[in-house]
Amino acid sequence: MRQLLVAALLSLSMFGAAAAPPAFIAADVPEARLAGEGDYTWFGMRIYRAQLWVGPQGYQGAASATAPFLLELRYARALDGKKIAEASYEQMQKIGAGTPEQRLAWLATMQRIFPDVKEDQRIAGAYRAGIAPGVRFYLDGKVLADVSDGDFARAFFAIWLAPGTTAPKLRAALLQSAAPLP
Repeated sequence: MRQLLVAALLSLSMFGAAAAPPAFIAADVPEARLAGEGDYTWFGMRIYRAQLWVGPQGYQGAASATAPFLLELRYARALDGKKIAEASYEQMQKIGAGTPEQRLAWLATMQRIFPDVKEDQRIAGAYRAGIAPGVRFYLDGKVLADVSDGDFARAFFAIWLAPGTTAPKLRAALLQSAAPLP
């Protein structure tokens, strides 16, 4: 009986910790819950740890008019912001997101927004659903910029979440528990 009580208390405390997202996440994704997380590696080097946060409606794609979500990347090493923007541009190109002209405009936007990061810093992007979809970017929980361009938002999140992503294992890990709640 005592073991059962200890196990119940442990699961409740773990559930409570998982149920409380940081304030900036809760502001963009009401009733946020961690849907999944995983590492992105390049030639065996860990580049970042990604987490996907969703609300009760789960992840319904970056075309959803009603289901916001947030993707956070915690960097495992220092990286130049321009290189982050260029890598994002290259991934958009590989998955065929947008037109060449759109991708060049998006590259300029990302180069303007993305700062250099140090090890353990976090960049997050919140998909803002609704009539005018877009992205709000954060650095360590502080607002970096808002981009009110639904095409950019869909292309940006497609890097990780589209079926054609170049990181299918990471996609599967992020979407592990992303279904809507009953």
